[in-house]
Amino acid sequence: MESVLKIGSISEVKGRNVIIKVDKTKNASHLIFNGGIINNVSVGSYVKITKGFNEIIGKIEGEYISEDKIAFNKNYTDNRDKIKRFLNVSLVGFIEQNQFKQGLKELPLIENECYLLTQEEFDCIHSFANKNDDKIKIGTLLNETSVDIKLGVDKLFASHIGIFGNTGSGKSYTLAKIYHELIMQYKDFQKFNENAKFVIIDFNGEFALNKRRDNIIIDNEYKSNYFLSTNKINPKSKFPIKKEILYDTTFWAILLRATEQTQKPFLDGTLKKGYLIERIKSVDGLKELIKSNLKLLLTQFTQNQDKNFHIFFLEELLKFDGDKIFTNLKLILIDFYSKNLNFYAGKDDRRFWINYKHINYSSNGNVEEFIEKIINEKVNTLLINLDDVNEFQRIKLLITFNYFYSIQKGYYNREHISPLIGRLDAKVIQANKVFEIKEQKEKVLTVVSLKNVNVEMRKLIPLVVCKQYYDTYKNDNSKSKYLNLIIDEAHNILSKNSIRESEIWKDYRLETFEEIIKEGRKFGVFLTIASQRPSDISDTIISQLHNYFLHRLINNKDIEAIGKTVSYLDKVSFDSLSILPQGACILAGLSADLPVVIKIDEIDKLYKPYNETIELTKNWK
Repeated sequence: MESVLKIGSISEVKGRNVIIKVDKTKNASHLIFNGGIINNVSVGSYVKITKGFNEIIGKIEGEYISEDKIAFNKNYTDNRDKIKRFLNVSLVGFIEQNQFKQGLKELPLIENECYLLTQEEFDCIHSFANKNDDKIKIGTLLNETSVDIKLGVDKLFASHIGIFGNTGSGKSYTLAKIYHELIMQYKDFQKFNENAKFVIIDFNGEFALNKRRDNIIIDNEYKSNYFLSTNKINPKSKFPIKKEILYDTTFWAILLRATEQTQKPFLDGTLKKGYLIERIKSVDGLKELIKSNLKLLLTQFTQNQDKNFHIFFLEELLKFDGDKIFTNLKLILIDFYSKNLNFYAGKDDRRFWINYKHINYSSNGNVEEFIEKIINEKVNTLLINLDDVNEFQRIKLLITFNYFYSIQKGYYNREHISPLIGRLDAKVIQANKVFEIKEQKEKVLTVVSLKNVNVEMRKLIPLVVCKQYYDTYKNDNSKSKYLNLIIDEAHNILSKNSIRESEIWKDYRLETFEEIIKEGRKFGVFLTIASQRPSDISDTIISQLHNYFLHRLINNKDIEAIGKTVSYLDKVSFDSLSILPQGACILAGLSADLPVVIKIDEIDKLYKPYNETIELTKNWK
């Protein structure tokens, strides 16, 4: 038997790369073995090198031929016998006690004999999990469909995973397949439902449909779906966040695109003003804040102050009428405003007007007392409704009051802070559409659909969602909880080349996810990212991934990015990236001892992602 499987011997050793000289009797494409036909060695296949009792496994990366220079001294019956065939082989591991192990204990010697693998040895190499490990089947070898590819649950899912490939290559299908197999296997175990959590950030609506029955990846009873929208006036679906997030300076700095030197410190100081926070919770407290701000604006003057600043303050409060907080503020505002920018106080036409130099008034007594009296009379008639005020509106009030107070006191220049106030109204409306303060017990799989969210909020929402989950697990000391943050179309949030945002915001975004991928393992938090543009994603993030599912990549920059950062790929696998068929991918990483080309198994139609390419002719005939 060994004589049939023997193909040649080592002729040269160059570290992990060796050259095998093939016996001239083994140059045919097929061999007959045990009455059957087996494939001879070829590029991409494996050989066994025997060194004493040791069996070293190598992968063929190329071959070449040379002509026998002393052929004239031999009697050849066939010109093909003049050819000497050589194989370039990369050593990948060894077989010990009927188990394949990656790495090398020793190198072969020249003249060590080389053999084709038996079926048992071939199966041993492609068995990526121990006999007693929990496994999931994800597909078969592309060229040997009889060989199933099963991966150990611990090796695959206790790791960061990258799924890359051009659009239409099958990456979303692969993502759905591996998590479908995992959850289906454990969904009936109570501990799994208590300790495991999977969150999908779905940019294109491929993993959740806004229907009564939605079984993409897994049955709807195991899913929590959030269909976020910035287009609807009153969207029904909002993602629950903790109240503490709204008092986090970073959240508002990102939302309002605050500058680092002036606007962010202003926000930080605002969110820490306890007396403001307490007063905006009650009607009496709000009235006191309005009175004190109006008095400040009308009695204390700064250089270059706008004579109309008190009007601007009331107009900003008037914007809350859409929230139905100050129901009769417009009537009060009329009393404070005239065409010549004078301040009219009372029905008897007593009045005073303000500029930077002096105050004229038609009544006796102290000016400040007079102004305070008029302010009290007006504000006391104000009707305030706090029944429907949510936390976002409270923060908006907080920022508004502190803005006018800080500018009037001269703590900040108006031109530095006013752009932030100009963005406040629109940004609070957007945030209020997608977030709500609510505690909610979620199911095993959570899908956050961003299909109907505008571009700007698409940047913020994944960061807020992932950071909230990460911080929760980071502070959990149970060591039994597991979280997998799954980001489809990850280049939308992990891009290192975005020009639509400030460098500060980009750095913070990348640093947050880089912290998760570097430190998350300690807290049971792992990332799965899927993208068609790996070259656009931070090198730090790609290099920290443990397992890769690489579908077809065409762009040279994407292929180069994979080559630079993925150390598990051999030359044959790397060279095949651009010619992989749809549904096939290269599996490389800790869960697979060797890079292999696999065909992903089909998922039941009920659980497929919503990403099929349109069939034009069906709609055209």
